[in-house]
Amino acid sequence: MINDIKKETQERMKKSVESLDHAFAKIRTGRAHPSILDSVMVSYYGANTPLRQVANVNVEDSRTLALTVFDRSMIQAVEKAIMTSDLGLNPATAGTTIRIPMPALTEETRKGFTKTARGEAENARVAVRNIRRDALSQIKDLQKEKEISEDDEHRAADEIQKLTDKYVAEIDKALEAKEADLMAI
Repeated sequence: MINDIKKETQERMKKSVESLDHAFAKIRTGRAHPSILDSVMVSYYGANTPLRQVANVNVEDSRTLALTVFDRSMIQAVEKAIMTSDLGLNPATAGTTIRIPMPALTEETRKGFTKTARGEAENARVAVRNIRRDALSQIKDLQKEKEISEDDEHRAADEIQKLTDKYVAEIDKALEAKEADLMAI
C-alpha cells in the first residue's frame, strides 16, 4: 500500500517537472529552436492542428527558423497562425518556405522572460509540494485506520520528503539552466 502511494507520488512529481520543461520551451531565448513553435495551432480544414503536423520546422541558422509547409494552400494559414500566436514572431514567406527571424532580446525582455521562468518554476515547486501533502495525508489515513504502524508512517513520510527534495532540486537546476540561457548574449 505504501509502495503504491510512493510510486504514484513519484510519477506525479515527474509529470510536474515535465510540465515545467514544456513551459520553459515556450519561453524563447534569442536563439532559434523548433520547440518555440510547439504551441502554435493552425486551422487546417476547419480543425486546429499542431504546426508540426502541417509543416517541417528546421533551424536555418542560430537566429532563423525555416518552415516547409506540406500543403502549398496552407502557407497563408500557417503564416497567420504564427503571427497571431503570442510569441511575437514575424514570418516572411519566400515561395514554399516560411522564414522566421528571431528578434534579438533586449535586456528588458530578458529580465521579463527570466521573471516568467521563475514564476513557472515556483508553480512547479508548489505542485510538487501539493503532491507531497496528498501523499502524506493518504499515509496518515492508513495509520488512523490501523493498516500501518506509526513507524511505517514515519518511514514513508521520510521517503516522500526525500522524493520531494529530489524533484525540487531538479526544478531548481532546470530554472538555473534556463536563466543562464536567457541571460547569455
